[in-house]
Amino acid sequence: MSTQQTKPGCVFCNASAARGFNIVWEDDEFIAFSDRSPAAQHHVLLIPKRHIDSIKSLHQADVALVERMNEIGHSILDQLNVAKDLRRMGYVIPPFNSIYHLHLHVQGLPYTSALKSLMYQVSTGTGNNDKGFGWFVDIDQAIAILNKGHTVGVFAC
Repeated sequence: MSTQQTKPGCVFCNASAARGFNIVWEDDEFIAFSDRSPAAQHHVLLIPKRHIDSIKSLHQADVALVERMNEIGHSILDQLNVAKDLRRMGYVIPPFNSIYHLHLHVQGLPYTSALKSLMYQVSTGTGNNDKGFGWFVDIDQAIAILNKGHTVGVFAC
C-alpha cells in the first residue's frame, strides 16, 4: 500500500471545500464529498486523507481501514435516510477507475439511469471466489477477499 500522505497531481489529495468539493463528512483520517457526476439518487465518495492508489493496493493488513470506511459509509447513508436494501457501496477496480486515489462509492439507489448503473454491477463469486469477473467490488466482497490474504482484482478472486 502506498503510505505517502499526499501525491503530487492527485485530484483527491487535499480535497476541501475551498477546492470546490461539497464536503458531507470529515474526521482526521477520512473525508467524504458529493460525487460531481452522481450515478445514483445519493452518491458520495469517501476517501482516506492519506494517499492510497486504489483497492488493488490493499492487503490483509488493511482490512481495518476498509471496515472503517464501511462504517462511515453506512453512517452517511443513515443520515440520508437511505433504506438498507437501497444501499450500494464499493470500489471501481483499476484500470476502470477514473482517479488513482482510493475512493469508496457510497450510493443510495435508485440509479439515475440504466447506463450509469452498469458501472456498479456486483459480480458474485463461485466456488472459493468471493467475486467474479467485474470492474466493481462490493465493500463486503473486498473485506472478505482481503481477510483471506488475497488482493482485489478485475478477475475472479
